[in-house]
Amino acid sequence: MHIKIYHRRKMLIVTAFIVGIGLVLMGRLAYLMIFRSEYYQEQADALHERERSIKAERGLIYDRNGVILADNKAVCTISVIHNQITDPEQVIAVLSEKLDLEEKNVSKRVEKVSSIERIKTNVDKNIGDEIRACKLDGVMIDEDYTRYYPYGDLAAKVLGFTGGDNQGIIGLEVKYDEYLKGKEGFILTVTDARGVEVENVSESRVEPVPGSDLYISLDYTIQSYVQQTAEKILEQKEAKGVSIILMNPQNGEILAMTDVPEFDLNAPYTLIEAISETPISGTTSDMQDALNQMWRNGCLNDTYEPGSTFKIITSTAALETGAVSLTDRFYCPGYKIVEDRRIRCHKIAGHGSESFVEGLMNSCNPVFIEVGLRTGADAMYQYFEKLGLMEKTGVDLPGEAGSIMHQKENVGEVELATISFGQSFQITPLQMLRAVSAVINGGELVTPHLGMTSVDSESHILSFKYDGEKNAVSEEVSSAMRELLEKVVAEGTGKNCYIEGYRIGGKTATSQKLPRGSGKYIASFIGFTPADDPQIVGLVMIDEPAGTYYGGTIAAPVLREIFENILPYYLGEQPDISLETEDQEQPDD
Repeated sequence: MHIKIYHRRKMLIVTAFIVGIGLVLMGRLAYLMIFRSEYYQEQADALHERERSIKAERGLIYDRNGVILADNKAVCTISVIHNQITDPEQVIAVLSEKLDLEEKNVSKRVEKVSSIERIKTNVDKNIGDEIRACKLDGVMIDEDYTRYYPYGDLAAKVLGFTGGDNQGIIGLEVKYDEYLKGKEGFILTVTDARGVEVENVSESRVEPVPGSDLYISLDYTIQSYVQQTAEKILEQKEAKGVSIILMNPQNGEILAMTDVPEFDLNAPYTLIEAISETPISGTTSDMQDALNQMWRNGCLNDTYEPGSTFKIITSTAALETGAVSLTDRFYCPGYKIVEDRRIRCHKIAGHGSESFVEGLMNSCNPVFIEVGLRTGADAMYQYFEKLGLMEKTGVDLPGEAGSIMHQKENVGEVELATISFGQSFQITPLQMLRAVSAVINGGELVTPHLGMTSVDSESHILSFKYDGEKNAVSEEVSSAMRELLEKVVAEGTGKNCYIEGYRIGGKTATSQKLPRGSGKYIASFIGFTPADDPQIVGLVMIDEPAGTYYGGTIAAPVLREIFENILPYYLGEQPDISLETEDQEQPDD
């Protein structure tokens, strides 16, 4: 009796276990069929569908007047589908010949058992059409685009270029990549279990979305002339490099920017002569370093000691704080002793007695040492911050460097003396131009920029906004500085930028590069016009010129030449011949 009961319980337990397992399996099956059906349907479809991408056409880049600076060229991507190839020998022979590839390399890909194998990208459309005409089973010719730059090296370090997948690498191409790149489409082809395309089943096609076009503030005409001028002076002065920036000081729109030597945007991995002359080992890292050097934009990626152009900033701080007045007088014996240092003037014999205004016109170091010491480190650094010298400019280009400044608490009299005439610290050329723009435009610290608007395929316009900070300088001091800097060009060290009929202000500089005594200099000049209402400001830098290296002698004439040629075009008016200035001797700086 007990044995029967035992066996009955055992049967019930086994039955209950089996029923439980069944319920669990049924529940799982119901879950998969009801709640996960969509997922598994997608997985099943994936097994029987082959996806080929359709590249989106990248947005174009236009200058401010609608000139195309970055375009697209139609090309093809050639691929093979192993299971659809009926005559592999013919496929290998045709593709090797048409694509100029070695047969063994094509053979590896044709014979590889895979769903789809890419043979070559960026194939000229005419060659793609020739391959298509051969009607080779298993060979796919898909439409594609590659970037094309109509003007070669024009503004190369500003525009940048794209990689093999049409993604931005440097410059505006990478900064605005999210707007320019668009969205890829694709083609879905139904296949059987062996991966062979099923006949009489239509392809599913999702069209790509083109990228948005980008309109920038650069002016093709101005950029072309600026770059030609920079290349000419680079050769004439046998310089290491020449950098020029032109900007609207009222709103920060960059009209031209070049840092020659530039490189060919259509061959961005081919080293230019200036770079290839430097010995490069065969290592990948050394080659990449050389390319990075070639692509580097010194206008914002590198820092320098600004030299005497910085006297604009020192003058502004001194006048704002009341440390000096326009009528204050100074004496220059040709040097000034600060603590244990003897710091000389560029005029060894000295300028003698001179006013503050004359000190600026003569670019006299002893005067500005005294001005800096009177102003003090606290006030000087206050205006460094107001004029944006302690921060990056925020320009819409990648890789911007920041300034290298003394900590304020470490600034003694010697440091303050050298800072006052632009030595012992480093800033970028664009930081310098931005600070000067605030000094001359009435006191607004603008954001230098290139991007203006983005326009998508449906003509929706997106305007880019840039912050500005007002009251960096008072209107009174701004007006005074405009007048002073006009005197520098009319009668002082900047006289080589004087153009009859235009009111031009500016400041020269000659900076000795580190280490001191190396005999290497940067000659520079900052100029603007009209002096009473500046609409354009420019910076010219000549790095390590051979022979004469004074900014007033070699850099100022460069900006004069540029202004002479572009001002009637840019300002839309001819020079006022009633404006004349007496010819005076040109002092060096």
